[in-house]
Formats: sequence, structure tokens, C-alpha cells
Amino acid sequence: MSRRYLPAGLFLLLIVAACNSQDDDEGLAAYRQAAEKGSADAQNQLGRIYYKGLGVAQDYSEALKWYRQAAEQGEVHAQSNLGWMYRKGLGVAQDYSEAIKWFRQAAEQGYAHAQNNLGVMYREGLGVPQDDSEAIKWYRQAAEQGEVHAQSNLGWMYRKGLGVAQDYSEALKWFRQAADQGNAHAQNNLGYMCREGLGVTQDYSEALKWYRLAAEQGDAHAQSSLGRMYREGLGVAQDYSEAIKWHRLAAEQGYAHAQSNLGWMYHKGVGVAQDYSEALKWYRLAAEQGGAYAQNVVGSMYFRGLGVAQDYSEALEWYRQAAAQGESHALNSLGRMYYKGLGVPQDYVQAYAWYHLAAASDPEESTQEEEVLRGISTPEQALREILTSEQIAEAEKLATELSGKKQSMLESGKLD
Repeated sequence: MSRRYLPAGLFLLLIVAACNSQDDDEGLAAYRQAAEKGSADAQNQLGRIYYKGLGVAQDYSEALKWYRQAAEQGEVHAQSNLGWMYRKGLGVAQDYSEAIKWFRQAAEQGYAHAQNNLGVMYREGLGVPQDDSEAIKWYRQAAEQGEVHAQSNLGWMYRKGLGVAQDYSEALKWFRQAADQGNAHAQNNLGYMCREGLGVTQDYSEALKWYRLAAEQGDAHAQSSLGRMYREGLGVAQDYSEAIKWHRLAAEQGYAHAQSNLGWMYHKGVGVAQDYSEALKWYRLAAEQGGAYAQNVVGSMYFRGLGVAQDYSEALEWYRQAAAQGESHALNSLGRMYYKGLGVPQDYVQAYAWYHLAAASDPEESTQEEEVLRGISTPEQALREILTSEQIAEAEKLATELSGKKQSMLESGKLD
């Protein structure tokens, strides 16, 4: 005979009501008694009580204990919950292999939530070799049962062509199913596809609709994108104040792209009074997360003394970090600093190497260094008038080494 379960949400409502009544201890004791007598359903629900701290002090170790007892009896929700505890290291040392074990047991019983989690483990290579095809398999099984996160994840796999041929129409199908259930991540992706015209006719108004739905749920990516729509007047009247509002909401959640955008608006005085100090604050937050554009701009602000005291050494450090990611403006700026001896000893060989890399990255950028050009078309050509053939050969060799060892550029702007 198959086991029948009280719906988890209803069960928890009854628990909360019991635990908040005048008979708190008696209510909890009743559930504990059922769990201690071996009821797997009661064990799982008691685990959830301790996991969420419903009427009791939150206690992951106690939650783990009850989830394990239920899971070992084959209770599918408990198996999935136990897998989650191991994945996150809650009440137990983090152990991806153990998480995989429990997710798999629940997934093979057809539990959609566990199937999605197992898909995530394969997608990220946690406890198993990274395998997009296996991730697709589990996402699909969950998505076909209506599991909203799996639908969104499956849409992403089709959008990016991960483990499956890229298919924007199929991506739209799954994003839409998840978005219609209110999943913010899917709503944001659906907005992106409508904005870019991927698998659908480009439609800024439709993009705006989906971005707004996700943004109002607090999705930082959607908030940033909605800010862009207002900033550029896409699908809506241009409104810098609204743009600032949405960029700020995303930036305050730590989303680096929004932080850069907010920095830009303060930097340029768009929709807000120009404020270099405030611009630098937001650029730096993005730069510290590794944003190459922001790193370059922070370097530029230190170089020029905008919103901060001029500091060539600090500028050099930020330019180096951006250059390590191939940011052409930063590469060019490093060339200028070595050429002029700003923050570093003057070194024409180093200057040539950095200008050479900038030219390879963005030929147009390399023609804009007016102080160096002196009427010659590129900084490299200007330096060729100064350097010997041996020095040019050394500089070109150095540029090749720098290009092949970008991580070294984070440690030092100069290779030995």
C-alpha cells in the first residue's frame, strides 16, 4: 500500500498553530511522540520545525537528526532535505558526495525538487564530474512535473546551448512556463530575450513588462536591466530618475553591473548632480568584484584626481587589474604611465609592450594617446623612433609573455 502524506504546507500550518497555542509543549510533544514511534512523515516534519525554528529554537543539528531518520525509511522529502543540509553544510560538515547520494535517492523516486537539485549539482560539478547532459536530464524530468526552478534552469541551458543544441524557441518555452508561475529569474531572462529579439520579435514593451515583474520581486539583474530601459528610453519614456532608482536597488544588493552603471550616472551627472566621490564609491564596489570596466575607471579617477587625491601608484594598481582582463583602455594607460614615468620608473620597453597589447586589443584605442603621438600615427611608432631594434625585440617578447600570462599581470605589471 502506498504511503499517503498530508500536504507539507498544511502540515506546517497545523504545527505552527499547535506550537503557538496555549498547549505549545503538548503540541510539539505529540509530533515528537509520533516521530519517535517511527512515523517517517512526522520525522520529516519535525526536522522542518527545527530547520525553520517554528515554535522552537532553530537547530540544524536536530533538524538533521530527524531528516536522517525519515530519509533512511525512504521518505522522499526527507531525502531531499537531507541532501540540502549536506550541500550547504547545515548542522553537518559540507559534503557534496553525501548530498548527491540523498538527492539521487529522492530524484529516482520522482521527486521533482530533488531532481532539480541533482541537476544543479551536475551543472556545477559539485560532488560529481561536471556534466551538462546529465544536468539537462534531471532538469527536464523536474520541469515536466512543473518544478519552477527546473523550468527556469532548463530554459537557461537551451538559451546558452549547454548540454543541448542552442534553441531560443525552446528556451522561451521553458522561461515562459516558469515566469508564468512567478519565478523572477525566468522573468528576467524572458525580458532579456524580448529585448534582444532572441527566438521572438524584438519587443521593448514586452521586455519592460517582464523586467518589472522580476525587479519588483527584488531580482538584482532585472532591476539593473530595468534601470537601463529607463536610462535609454527603451519601451518607456526616458527617465533618468527612474533609472537611478532601479540601478541603486540592484547596486545595494551588490550587483556589480548596476554598481558600475550607478557610478557612471554620478560620474557624468546624468539624472543626479555630478559627484565624483559618489561615482568613485560605486565604481570601486564593482571593481572589487572584478569588473574590468570599473577597475579601469577607478584607475582613471586616481590618475586624474577625480573624487580623490591624485595618486599614480593607486591608479597603476587598478589599471593593472583591468589590464589583466584585457581592458584596452587600461592597457593603453599603463603604456602611458611607463612612457611618462608616472607612478613607476620611466621605461620605454615596458611602455612599448603595453601599447602593443592595447593595439592588439583595440586598434582605435591605440591611436588616441595624443601626448605620445607627436604627429606619428601610433604610440608604438613613436617609440620606434626612440628604441633600438634590440629593445623593440625585447618589448615585443615581453608583450607576448604578458598576453599569455594575464594572471601574472594581477600580481605585477612587469614580468621578470
